[in-house]
Amino acid sequence: MIVKDPVLTPLGVMVLALLSEGDMHPYEMARLLRARRDDRIIPISNGTLYHTVSRLHGQGLLEEVGVDRDGNRPERTTYAVTPAGTESVREWVRRELGGSRRRTSFRVALAEAHNLERAEAVDLLTQRLALLRQELEAIGAGLDGAATRDVPEQYLLEPIRHRLMLQAEIEWLDALIPRIAAPNFAWGPDPDHLLAKRKAHHDG
Repeated sequence: MIVKDPVLTPLGVMVLALLSEGDMHPYEMARLLRARRDDRIIPISNGTLYHTVSRLHGQGLLEEVGVDRDGNRPERTTYAVTPAGTESVREWVRRELGGSRRRTSFRVALAEAHNLERAEAVDLLTQRLALLRQELEAIGAGLDGAATRDVPEQYLLEPIRHRLMLQAEIEWLDALIPRIAAPNFAWGPDPDHLLAKRKAHHDG
């Protein structure tokens, strides 16, 4: 059964995107996500991962493709992403990349932006850049107003930090967007590279 407009969590997106590299069982998914330090973005526990896989399976976004047994260990079910799962990742990235206010969701969307066409990713990041500039202007105006009222800085620590973070991200996006738009910037899936990356983590 395929659920219309499935609700995806950031971890669900990471799982579906990982399966685009090849079929695997949850144990291997967890191992690869941790080996690649994706747990920097979102905590990854075995229980949460297995629950996520079960939910994605129930939504028709991944499917069982085999069951393995290694010695006396429990059986391990291998999963593959479905076409609906692949499209759901793209839709989620489109929604979160251009203007998400949720930091974790944006980080996951950025990590999976290569699932979109180059031009679309550039457009969405440009939209985000415009929103950040508007937000920076609003925060700057608020801080200027606070200064005219002699508001003590102890009450302004968070907006001051936020302004600095916005300035840094704006500068970064200003430099990044033209690079992604350039034809010589590698973009999109590279099956050979993904296979080599997966094998390197497996051998390690």
